[in-house]
Amino acid sequence: MFEILKKRYERNFVRKDQLQRYVELGKLTKEEYEKIVGKKE
Repeated sequence: MFEILKKRYERNFVRKDQLQRYVELGKLTKEEYEKIVGKKE
């Protein structure tokens, strides 16, 4: 799931708020989220 979402984020197919929702749903860890967006929030 991480690789798919990372590629989608890089292509602007998903936004940060959508990635945060994946974290809430347990599909993405907080650490993976930070790797995708490139910073801690």
